[in-house]
Amino acid sequence: MMSKVPATVITGFLGAGKTTLVRHLMENNQGKRIALIVNEFGDKGVDGELLASCGITGCAEDAIIELANGCLCCTVADEFLPTIQSLLERANPPDHILIETSGLALPKPLVKAFHWPEIRSKVTVDGVIAVVDAAAVADGRFADSPEAMAQPDHDNPLEEVFEDQLACADLVLLNKTDLLHPDTVAQVHQQVAQDLRAGIKVVRTSKSAIDPRVVLGLSAAAEDDLAARPSHHDAEDGHDHDDFTSFAIALASIADIEALEERILDAIATHDILRLKGFLAVEGKPARAVIQAVGTRLERWFDRPWKSDEVRTGHLVVIGRTGLDRAAIERAIGG
Repeated sequence: MMSKVPATVITGFLGAGKTTLVRHLMENNQGKRIALIVNEFGDKGVDGELLASCGITGCAEDAIIELANGCLCCTVADEFLPTIQSLLERANPPDHILIETSGLALPKPLVKAFHWPEIRSKVTVDGVIAVVDAAAVADGRFADSPEAMAQPDHDNPLEEVFEDQLACADLVLLNKTDLLHPDTVAQVHQQVAQDLRAGIKVVRTSKSAIDPRVVLGLSAAAEDDLAARPSHHDAEDGHDHDDFTSFAIALASIADIEALEERILDAIATHDILRLKGFLAVEGKPARAVIQAVGTRLERWFDRPWKSDEVRTGHLVVIGRTGLDRAAIERAIGG
């Protein structure tokens, strides 16, 4: 009997460092054929394009499948299962499958999908890796004030998604520890660890850098251990994405990128944007700029030269709680 193909589910809230971890694993693939499924919330993908253009050996475009416009936890039958089947039917099927979920996805329904007869005998969930933004936890993003918790209709969808991701994990990467004082890292580590199942390890990382042997090869068979992975949404089919919204802003070529960054930070602070990411065309620059923001932490770099057949325009994907004033955000960022 042929052994099952291992699949690793990489979960974690918006901006935790999942794509960075995936790129690190692809760069250090140790000669394995790795297939990658990337899922994003919203209909405009960024992470899959970043990985497809990274130039890493073994990270060719045909090894990356991007599923946008929703979370895999809600579209397993329509998109995920056919995708897994198509990978397994290739002439040279992958040695390992990486699945990067949306930052708003629940991992448990996705793991449950591996019980489907079409794939159960062929694939196993080697492990669920939860990537945690240590700085976001330290800032209290996933914890409400006592006053909010005292409200009769208290409901924090950010906290629920975060806790569900931790509850399903076989390994937790406490990432971005370089942004914090060591004492704060220790406090966050303790806070995260108390919400985990017995025996689940927390590994501290910076920029998601970790030996792939620590992440891959856990042999957890997570699909056979669902009862031990509690969820706020066990009685539901997926979860309610009406709590969150996403939209893309088209941008022409930018003359003053520093001024744009100031407008972005002002918009994030004013409108409580959870996540912002995308690409920019900067006048006089032959390379495409990448911009990423988590809360008010913003990063920018040039990832690759523009292709000769590309239109040099940019776009930004904005993600936040439902109720974001799209028109106001577009005006604020567009200048």
